[in-house]
Amino acid sequence: MSEYKTDNIVIVLSCAMDNPNRATRALFLAATAKKQAKNVTLFLLDDGVFIASKGMATNLRAATGDSADDHLSYLQEYEVPILVCTPCAVYRKITDQDLIQGARMATGAELIDLACNGTVISL
Repeated sequence: MSEYKTDNIVIVLSCAMDNPNRATRALFLAATAKKQAKNVTLFLLDDGVFIASKGMATNLRAATGDSADDHLSYLQEYEVPILVCTPCAVYRKITDQDLIQGARMATGAELIDLACNGTVISL
């Protein structure tokens, strides 16, 4: 029996190459939640939007050796929504055409809606 109120999980990531441990850990947690049959969404904001830019996660690794790209590929394969903060991406010159498969631009309002209906993990 689950002691949690919801199976909706939102992983919010605000870093990327500037903190490979946190970035990789967020992707790991999103993949773990999906493997546990949770309804998981990855929301990228601030520098975290770089994760959704094609090729950016390829060489990103945590100190443990975990590959961000491996976790990201899993999320894509299992169609986990990857939402990218639109103003954050625009500021960093990331366009829709730059996004990996399964990622899309999103608004702060969408993040609030997701947060109100799920458990949020912010990294």
